[in-house]
Amino acid sequence: MSNQNILGVALNLHDHNTYDGVFHNQLERHTRFKHNLPYHAEAYAHQSDILNPADYRLNDKFVKDYFKNQNKNNVVFAFTYTYGGIRKAKEELFNTMLKGHDEILNYEPKKLWDYYLKDNIYYIDHHQSHATYALLNSGQSFSDILAIDGIGSKYRCVFFDKDENMTDLSDKLPIGWLWNHMSNLTGFGTLGASKLMGKVGYGKYSQYYYDVFETIFAGPITEKKQTKFQMINLDNINDLAYTLQKFTVDKIKEFVYPLKSCEHLCIAGGVAYNGYMNEEFTKHYKNVFVPPAVGDEGQAIGVYQHADLMLNNNIHKAETFAGNEYEFKGDEKVDYKEVAQAIADGKIVGWFQGKSESGNRALGNRSILADPRNPNIKNIINGTIKMREDFRPFAPAVLEEHYKDYFDTNSPSPYMSRICKVKSDKIPGVTHVDGTARIQTVNKQFNEKFYNIINEFYKITGIPMLLNTSFNCQEPIVETPEQAIRTFKKTELDILVINDWRIKK
Repeated sequence: MSNQNILGVALNLHDHNTYDGVFHNQLERHTRFKHNLPYHAEAYAHQSDILNPADYRLNDKFVKDYFKNQNKNNVVFAFTYTYGGIRKAKEELFNTMLKGHDEILNYEPKKLWDYYLKDNIYYIDHHQSHATYALLNSGQSFSDILAIDGIGSKYRCVFFDKDENMTDLSDKLPIGWLWNHMSNLTGFGTLGASKLMGKVGYGKYSQYYYDVFETIFAGPITEKKQTKFQMINLDNINDLAYTLQKFTVDKIKEFVYPLKSCEHLCIAGGVAYNGYMNEEFTKHYKNVFVPPAVGDEGQAIGVYQHADLMLNNNIHKAETFAGNEYEFKGDEKVDYKEVAQAIADGKIVGWFQGKSESGNRALGNRSILADPRNPNIKNIINGTIKMREDFRPFAPAVLEEHYKDYFDTNSPSPYMSRICKVKSDKIPGVTHVDGTARIQTVNKQFNEKFYNIINEFYKITGIPMLLNTSFNCQEPIVETPEQAIRTFKKTELDILVINDWRIKK
C-alpha cells in the first residue's frame, strides 16, 4: 500500500498553522496579525498592537480555507483543535465536513499513539500533538514528555512516561492558565506571559503573592474572567512575576518530578517557552529537549508527525527552517566580514536568510543582530527598532564550542529555550538584570551562514557570539523581503542583509 498524503491543520483560537511535511504555514506571518488575531482588545492593552481573542474573523477565514474547502478523497486531513478555536465553528463544522464524526468531541487518549480515524479524517488531542512534536523532533526513541499550556481541548497539562502512558495533571498543574490570568491582570494581556517573564529578573520573593497563587490553585480553574482576581494587590508586579516563577518551579517539582521514568525529557506547549523552568529540568534529567515551535504555532507539525507514523510507519522529523524561501536580487553583493566589522563598530543589522524558522524565536534566518558587548544596546534596540518595553531582554547566539566559557549550563540550547546564569562580565548587552541569559547555541550544521557571521565577529572581537532578536517592529516576524525592507526603512536599523545582498537606506 502506498504512503498516504497528509495535511496537518491546527484549529486554534490563535496561532493557526498548517503543515504538509515540507512547508510549515504559520498564518500570522502572512496576515501580519500577531498570533493571527485581530486587534482591539485586552491582549496587549498598553500598546498599539492590541489583540482581540473574541474577534473570530481570522479564525472563521481559517476554518473556511482549510476545513470547508478540503478535497477529502486523496488527502488524510489530520487535525487537532483548542477549546476556543472550535467554539464558534463547532456546529457548522460538525454539520458539514465533520458530519458523522461526533466521537471526536468525546475523544480522550490513554496513550500517546491513540488516534481517531474515519473517512480520511484523522484526529488527536491537542496535548498529544504537542507531545508528539517534542518527542519525534528530539530523536529519542523513548522519553518522558511534559505537554503543558493554558488550555487545549480537554486538558491543560499532561505527562507521558517512557512507556507512553498518559497522566492528566490538568487539575494539579494549571500553570499556563495561571500565567495567562496573571499576565492579563498585570496589563500584558492574556497572551503576554513572555512579557511578564521578562519581569522575573527584577523582582524578589513575596509570601503574599505565593499565598495568593496557592489560594487560586485551590479554587475553580475556569476560562471565565475571574472577577475576584481584581482584589489582588498589584503594588509590585516585579515581585509578583518573581514569585510566580518560583511557584511554577515548586509545583513542577511537586507534581512532575515524581513521575520521572527515564533520563530523557521532552517539553512542549506554551509554558515550554519558560526558559527558567526548562533550565531547572536539566538538573533533574540528563537530556532535556525543547523544540522550536513549542506553542500552538507548532500544533500542525505534531498532528502531521503523529499521522505519518501511525498511517505510513514513518518517523518524520520537522526542519527548524520550514517556512518559505524567496527570490531576491539587490544592487550590492554583501561582504560578511564587513558586516561583522560594522556590528563590532556599533551598527545594528537586519539579517534575512533563506527559509523562515518555525516558532516565535528568530533562530538566525529572520534576525536582528548587534554587539553583545554594548551595555546600552538593549535600550537602543527596544527604543528605536522594536518599539517595546525597556525591560525586555535579548538573547546571545553563541558558537556551540564556546558556550560553556560564558554560560553556566550543562548542554547546548539550539532553540533559545533555556535561561541560565552568565559567567562573564564582557557581554552586558545580553545579560539580564538578574545575571541570566536565554542562550542560543549555534553550530555549522544547524545554520552555516549564521555560524559564519558569528565566527567573523569572533575573529574581530574575541567574543564568540552576537545579540540575536527577532526581525520585527510591533508585528509578527518578517516573512518576505518586502516586509524586511519596510521594517528596515521605518526603524533605526543601520544595515539590511537579504540572502547575499546588502540593502542601503
